[in-house]
Amino acid sequence: MDKALTSNAILKHYSSSSTSSRSSVEQQSDNISSYEIVPLTIFDKVTHDSHVCFYLVFKPPIPSNEVLKDALSEVLVHYPHLAGRLATDNLRRTCIVLNNAGVRIIETYFPTVLAEQLPFDTSEASSQLLPPAKGVEELCQIQLNRYACGGLVLGFTVHHRVADGQSIFGSFFVSWSRLVRGFDIDLLPYHDRLAVSQPRNPPRVEFDHGSIEFKKTSINLKTTPVISSSLETVIINYSVEFINKLKVMVNNNPDQRYSTFVCLLSHVWKKVTQVRGLGLEESSQVRIAVDGRTRISEPAVPMEYFGNLVLWAYPKMKIKELLNETHAYIAQVISDEVSHVNDRYFKSFIDFGAAVYEDDELQETTSEPGSTLCPNLQVTSWLGFPVHDIDFGSGSPCALVPPITPFEGMVIFVPADGRVDVKLTLFANHVSLFKKIAHSIDGKLSCSSL
Repeated sequence: MDKALTSNAILKHYSSSSTSSRSSVEQQSDNISSYEIVPLTIFDKVTHDSHVCFYLVFKPPIPSNEVLKDALSEVLVHYPHLAGRLATDNLRRTCIVLNNAGVRIIETYFPTVLAEQLPFDTSEASSQLLPPAKGVEELCQIQLNRYACGGLVLGFTVHHRVADGQSIFGSFFVSWSRLVRGFDIDLLPYHDRLAVSQPRNPPRVEFDHGSIEFKKTSINLKTTPVISSSLETVIINYSVEFINKLKVMVNNNPDQRYSTFVCLLSHVWKKVTQVRGLGLEESSQVRIAVDGRTRISEPAVPMEYFGNLVLWAYPKMKIKELLNETHAYIAQVISDEVSHVNDRYFKSFIDFGAAVYEDDELQETTSEPGSTLCPNLQVTSWLGFPVHDIDFGSGSPCALVPPITPFEGMVIFVPADGRVDVKLTLFANHVSLFKKIAHSIDGKLSCSSL
C-alpha cells in the first residue's frame, strides 16, 4: 500500500502560532518554570509509561484536513495536557508541563479507494497508518491518512500517563468532532487532578497496593521470552445474534444480570483456556480494568475528568473450573471480583499514593512487551466508550482498530456497529483451534476435549 507524505508539523492551540519547529519546542520544554506544571497522580504513575496507539476509519465524505486541524487547534485550548510535555520538577516529580509545545500532525495520501483496503492487515497498517510512538517527546500525535475516494483513517497516539481511554474517546474525540460540525463542546473536561487524588484525613491504606498495583524494582522479575514469529493476533467477530444467545444462557437468574462484556469475557476466558492445554490444577487469572469514575463517591468524580482513573480487578479460577463450569458460574466470579474494586478500594489506593515518594523503588505491574501472560489474560474493554458520538460530519467511524499487541494473552473488546470484535494475541499454534471453537457455546467443555 503506497502512500505519499504531504505534511509533518507541530500544531498548537489558538493561544499561539499554529506551527513550530522542533528546536523551539525543545527550548520550551527545557524551561518549565514559566509554565503551569501538573504533577502526575498516583493513577497516572500506575499505568503504562508509553504511548497507546489506535486508528479510526471514516468512510467518505469527511471534512477536509484543514477543517479538522482548525477545530483541533481550537479544542486543544480545553485539553492543554495533550499539547504539553513531560518533565521533572525541582522536587524530582514527573510532571506534565502545559507549555503548548503542540501535537504532531502527519498528513499522508493513498492513491487508492478506502473500501478496497478494508479490512486492514493490522501488522502492515500499523506501520503505515500510525505515527511512530517510540522515542518521541510529543504527548499526542495524529496522522491524517487520506484516500483517493475522500475516506480518512485517523491514526492516533497518546502517552498513557496523560490520559486514559474514557478521557480520549469519551471526552477529547467527542469534543473535537463537535467543533468540526460547528457545535459548542457539550461537556467541558474536568482537570482538577489534585481534587481527584486527595487523600483522606487521616489516610487509611486498607489493601496491599505496593504488591497489587506496584512491584519493587529490586525484585528480579523473570518473564518468559517470546519470539515474535511464534505469536499471532486474531480478531473474532461476535454478531448481535451470538451475543444475545450467549446473554440468554448466562443470565438465567432473573435476580442477576450480567453485561455484554462480562458474558463475552466468560466465554473467551473459557475458550482460551481450552486451547492452551494447561494442567487441571493450575490457576488462571484475568486482569480487568475498572474505571473509578463509576466507583468513587462522596465526592463523585465527573465522567468528564481528563486524566487516568483506572485500577484493576483480578478474578482467578482453577483450569478445571474454567473448562467444566458454566458460563454463568464464570460470569459470577468475574462480577464478584470487579465489585470489590469499589469506592473503598479506590480511596485506599489514593491514601497509599499520598505516602509514596518519587525515590520509592516502585514499578507499575503492567506487562512488558515481548512477555507471555499464559496461563493468565489481560483484558481491556472499549465497549463502554461513546464511539458513536465521534462524528466529524458524516457519521461515526466504521471501524476502531487497536494495533497489534506485543505480548501473548492480551485481549481487547472493541465495539463494531452493534457487534463486538475481540482482538487477542495467542501463540500461533493455538490460533487454529481457537478459531474453530470461538463460536461454540453449547454445553460444558469436558476435560477430554483437550
